Amino acid sequence: MNVAIFAFIIDTIIGDPRSRFHPVVLIGKLISFLERLYYREADGDQKKFLCGAILVLLVLFITYDVVAGIIYLSYAIPWEWGTMAVEALLLAFTISPKSLAKAGRGIYALLLTNELDKARKAVGWIVGRDTEELDESEVARATVETIAENTVDGVIAPLFFFVIGGVPLAFLYRAANTMDSMIGYKNEKYLYFGKAAAKLDDVLNYIPARITAVLFIVSAWLLGFDSRNAMRMMQRDAAKHPSPNGGYAEATMAGALHIRLGGINSYFGKKSFRAYMGEAIEATSPKHIMESIRMMYTATVLFLIFAYALLQCMGY
Repeated sequence: MNVAIFAFIIDTIIGDPRSRFHPVVLIGKLISFLERLYYREADGDQKKFLCGAILVLLVLFITYDVVAGIIYLSYAIPWEWGTMAVEALLLAFTISPKSLAKAGRGIYALLLTNELDKARKAVGWIVGRDTEELDESEVARATVETIAENTVDGVIAPLFFFVIGGVPLAFLYRAANTMDSMIGYKNEKYLYFGKAAAKLDDVLNYIPARITAVLFIVSAWLLGFDSRNAMRMMQRDAAKHPSPNGGYAEATMAGALHIRLGGINSYFGKKSFRAYMGEAIEATSPKHIMESIRMMYTATVLFLIFAYALLQCMGY
């Protein structure tokens, strides 16, 4: 767990650097290359699914083997902490609490200074919905939803897979999550080609999503938010979410902060309704963005503490 702790410290200090050589960017380029190689619009549904599944397997194998190879080569570093440093640096690339917090704080600052147009554009960088007509409350809602959901995808899940399988497995998860974000859509193009990627992401996030919900409940108690309501909303609303995993973080966050998430969203000009998470005891406002960031960081630290204690008890 020392590697995970150092990775968290690296992310806290440096963050997630924007670079075309970032490992996740390189994984994205690999996915795009294989998509151009395997996707054919004229193919039937069954062949599209098969080609998409082949793409998934290739990305997973290549990602895992490359990372495992880098770690193997690091054993040659003539320094006692050399391999640990390499592993910590690599693992830091799979988590993004600082980037998530930075995006949230930026939107919060724009809303505080009544720069709604800029806040709409800023939130448009972190969500997939249309943002041009969002009011202040809707911008805050979109931001809180993203922080809650990405606490699973961008923090807890990579750390969870690191605990059970080391840095290569954390990268395998990151590759699966990247594939889902790139080709896991239920539209005409990707309905069958991206189905394997979408299903794999659902399977891999099943346990981390529920761990995150528990961590949010404990975080709410520690931070003075409503932990009982967080648990109640998780039990009541999590299953209403269209994703089998997305509702656990969002419903728990909503319950803890006394707000309601979900509702009407617009995608490419078409409005759709997503089930409500939580109750609108308070109107969603910029302050809830900062509160959700505190919840995210507290949940991250709690995971590291619990995982470290568990591994120590098991003799690792």
